[in-house]
Amino acid sequence: MEDESQKKIEKIQHCPECSSEHISKDYHRGELLCENCGLVLDDEYIDDGPEWRAFDAKQREKRARTGAPMNYLSHDKGLSTSISWKNKDAYGRTIPHKNRGQIYRVRKWHRRIRVSNATERNLATALRELDRLSSKMGLPRSIRETAAMIYRKAVEKNLIRGRSIETVIASSLYAGCRKCDVPRTLTEISDVAQADEKQIGRAYRFLSRELQLKLLPTRPENYIKRFCSKLDLGRNVVNKGEEIIEKANELGLTSGKGPTGIAAASIYISSILEGEPRTQRAIAEVAGVTEVTIRNRYKEIAEEIGITIET
Repeated sequence: MEDESQKKIEKIQHCPECSSEHISKDYHRGELLCENCGLVLDDEYIDDGPEWRAFDAKQREKRARTGAPMNYLSHDKGLSTSISWKNKDAYGRTIPHKNRGQIYRVRKWHRRIRVSNATERNLATALRELDRLSSKMGLPRSIRETAAMIYRKAVEKNLIRGRSIETVIASSLYAGCRKCDVPRTLTEISDVAQADEKQIGRAYRFLSRELQLKLLPTRPENYIKRFCSKLDLGRNVVNKGEEIIEKANELGLTSGKGPTGIAAASIYISSILEGEPRTQRAIAEVAGVTEVTIRNRYKEIAEEIGITIET
């Protein structure tokens, strides 16, 4: 009965009256209703939450009857047990010296059986490399988990064969950044991964095609804030740069052009207009493009938009 009710609720994606997608759950009345027009979509909604209440984090942790969530950054998803390296028992008492050798052997075999086959060994090595790259680039946990899921799917479909772990991990991380809308350039990732940029790009295109990753093209405005931060530019330059890109998009000037080149040219124009000029060389080093690219792009944008740049 409960499963049927849950399936019925999952089918309700929007309000049939006003087509609104803002659907709320009223647990006290057992109703599913539309926040826009107030239509009651279901009056027999089952509360699937816990039957107990908690008033602080300690009480919530004590009353919960479930374990920790799955961790996709670990090869065993964090579902295995672990034996602490502290020589203490479950009650916090010190383990006698005569039993420490036995506990050491238990730890050693426990560590060995956690990685039982070639696939798990591959995942353990790859996910450690993923964590290292993410830490050096300062990427958040959401991107790490997205990249780990992409790599796991690649392993399941046997797409790793013939490619180095470093290259596939770097391409998975690049795909994860794009999927989470926090783009990083291939040059940045290849520098950190110490792998060939062309091989990473080739592996990324292969994974994207085989795993059917639906990734939208990177937008130039996604790079503006990060590049301006590295160039020590103010908020007014960021706003002006985003405004220039918006106008360039409306005129179709960004079509077929590299997003980093467009972003670099916009920053160059806005920095001059806002009285905080930066050289083309400085912007090119941060954006990972050539000075020629910046000159070509900024001339195209300035001419079409009608901005006069005094150099």
